[in-house]
Amino acid sequence: MSIEINQTITIFLAILLLALGGIIVKKVKLFKHFCIPAPVVGGLLFAIVATSLKTFLNVTISLDTTLQGLFMLTFFTTVGLGASFQLVKVGGKLLLIYWLLCGFLAFAQNLIGISLAPVFGIDPLIGMMAGAISMEGGIGAATAFGGTIESLGIQSAQAIGIAAATLGLVFGGLVGGPTVKYLINKHKLTPSKKDIEIQEKKEKEDKIELNVASFMKQILILTFCMALGSYLGELFSAKTGYVLPNYVGAMIVAVIVRNILDKINGKIIEMPSINFIGDITLGIFLSMALMSIKLWEVADLALPIILIVVIQVIFIILLSIFIMFRFLGKNYDAAVMVGGFIGHGIGATPNAMANMSTITAKYGPSSKAYLIVPIVGAFLIDVFAMPIIIISINLFK
Repeated sequence: MSIEINQTITIFLAILLLALGGIIVKKVKLFKHFCIPAPVVGGLLFAIVATSLKTFLNVTISLDTTLQGLFMLTFFTTVGLGASFQLVKVGGKLLLIYWLLCGFLAFAQNLIGISLAPVFGIDPLIGMMAGAISMEGGIGAATAFGGTIESLGIQSAQAIGIAAATLGLVFGGLVGGPTVKYLINKHKLTPSKKDIEIQEKKEKEDKIELNVASFMKQILILTFCMALGSYLGELFSAKTGYVLPNYVGAMIVAVIVRNILDKINGKIIEMPSINFIGDITLGIFLSMALMSIKLWEVADLALPIILIVVIQVIFIILLSIFIMFRFLGKNYDAAVMVGGFIGHGIGATPNAMANMSTITAKYGPSSKAYLIVPIVGAFLIDVFAMPIIIISINLFK
């Protein structure tokens, strides 16, 4: 028996599950502690129900996820519009070092995933789904690139990537704090006097004003980047034979547009509105992606994926202690940034912020960490990660 759910009802269910996931995260401390995103909880809940119906009653639920690609394209374009290179100047040398190490991490994570694939007898592209795509890229990238890899003939790549990314989220929250605590205690680190003096550093968040004309201007810029970027991405793929997903093309165009407009007038791009659009589209996109995964198709790959993720976790801990911490100055700020690095390096930026919040609440503030980690973790990281992922996919497709 098959239950067909049309496009309109699918979108409604995605939004309903997103809201339900938010309620569950607030109620269940474990989810809140590990910063598990609401769409992951809601979407996986639906996937579990669908799997149970398939397994026990032989009932298949078919969703019309046609608009999932549009939501994904919109989100990645908002990420590109947030990548102002002026922010790099503010962070200075430490930001550059941190950024370069994130690029090295993406390369190493793909190398680990691809190298371990033959050990477990799986396709290199499956191993890659437990590499930078799901670790540094997180659930969003796992969902996006999973669809691209599935189009190359690898079944269940998206579901595998989401599973690996979800494990990464949990580990990112589990091991970040203890690693930083080890560094702080071993090296007897304390916050700088300047940071202690400005403990209550103000952190202004621009409030979104619902101005139709202004909001429409942001949508115009956003859709221009989406249209041009997706067209150029498809043209590049057609002309060269190399896979360049349309959302990556849109993100690249958005980065260029953002920095050109910054030169003309830094107030043209209104990030509160762009972030607002990005948050909504990401939530719906992830909810739709997770609710449509077929868990029964990835059961046989569960053990290899778990083992690869565990090795990724061990690697990032060693990299953080012996390389990252030393390169960033072996001081308190460096230790706090390690917590952020582990958080988004195998999880997501919210993990990074949660790790640093816990650390600074106990040991004291770090203004440098709070400046650098969100800037790199939220969008600059993709400048390195995306090309590395795309090159790797084309090498093994």
